Amino acid sequence: MTGLPSTTGYFALLRADYERELFENILPFWLKNGIDTEHGGFFTCFNNAGDRLLHRHKFTWSQGRFVWVLSRLSRWFDRDFPGCDRCLSYARRGAEFLMRHARLPNGNCAFILSETGEPILLDSEGRPRAARPGEVYDTSIYADVFVVYGLAEFALATDDRQPYEFAADLFETAVRRFYEPGFRSDPYPVPQGYEPHGRPMILIETAHELAEAARHFGDERRCEANLAIAAQCMAEVMDKFRDPETNLIRELYSEAPERRENILGSFVNPGHMLECMWFVLHLATRLGASERIAQALDVVRAACRVGWDAEYGGFFQFVHRDGGPPRGALPPDLENSEMARKVRENWDNKLWWPHSEALYVLLLGYLISGERDLLEWHRRVHEYTLKTFPNPDRSVGEWIQIRTRDGTPVDKVVALPVKDPFHVARALMLCLDALRGTSARGRSG
Repeated sequence: MTGLPSTTGYFALLRADYERELFENILPFWLKNGIDTEHGGFFTCFNNAGDRLLHRHKFTWSQGRFVWVLSRLSRWFDRDFPGCDRCLSYARRGAEFLMRHARLPNGNCAFILSETGEPILLDSEGRPRAARPGEVYDTSIYADVFVVYGLAEFALATDDRQPYEFAADLFETAVRRFYEPGFRSDPYPVPQGYEPHGRPMILIETAHELAEAARHFGDERRCEANLAIAAQCMAEVMDKFRDPETNLIRELYSEAPERRENILGSFVNPGHMLECMWFVLHLATRLGASERIAQALDVVRAACRVGWDAEYGGFFQFVHRDGGPPRGALPPDLENSEMARKVRENWDNKLWWPHSEALYVLLLGYLISGERDLLEWHRRVHEYTLKTFPNPDRSVGEWIQIRTRDGTPVDKVVALPVKDPFHVARALMLCLDALRGTSARGRSG
């Protein structure tokens, strides 16, 4: 730990670091490499090092997230930094691409689009193919929700009601499908007998953001309805998925006690816990729900405690609720589930996104509470993250997103085969926005 003498000095350091990473490293990479100026939308399927585009397919999930990033950069930073003046025009091309191509005739979003916008599936070698009889293109409801997220932010950035209406209509169908049996959730299919934390988690943030867009456009009915969805999902996370004894969030919940003890029922995802808790902090602050704020801060502490690698530093991707590798036998019907394979094979990855989310939630938690242990955790995560993930080859830029436990870069797929522009950029923007107001918050150190 650096032991900086005051929060004033520490916050000045953070501002400099985060401005450098966002505006000199992350944004230039994507403006140079990620914009499809011919067909609209974005290229995101780069290798981990960022020096090679692997293919030109367009995962709808990442297209919506990219629209969000560019729209928020435009809305919050305008012309303050090089490149921000171009972000809105690129966001528009991405938003128009999604509104033209993302929704299938059944109203759901395709998971993968071709370079020109046709729905596709991929073979085992990553080559595009058409769906065979019985196959579908809408294999992940999360794609729908990220399209909503991006278009709602774009609507705010442009004061354009059309993308808002598109997003609001799509969201209503997605919420309904989320609570129907058998919804598809690639790349993390839900094992039979479980409910995913990811469902209420993503709905907290998306419903809250869409409520903001509804308020902006004078749509009070949808604003109140979406705030109610967000509040209901916050209660679901904190009252059902959270273990009140450990303050850990179960990544998969089952009503059956025996299913809570196997590897699927007993692992936790530190990154998801940390990300979800700033969703909760934002919403609880808006609603004046002080008890939820206190619960969320306890979850943040628990996630740091159980998820941190004491030997090498950094957060594991998955851990057992008591710490260490996920463990527990599986019944025969779950032994070969895709989620069990991912948990076993990827548990000790060090990924860019949990550390990005930790940077923001720990800073936000300190600014809300003034509790010094959160600031100490932030210093630890900040030092590890800035040492580990930024690409040492600054001529390429961006972050090396996937590393082994000891920090060695590795090319592998842990979710989508993309180099996603979302988590790092969003976290850095949120941190910088929070730091803008630190002097007014009176944290003198």
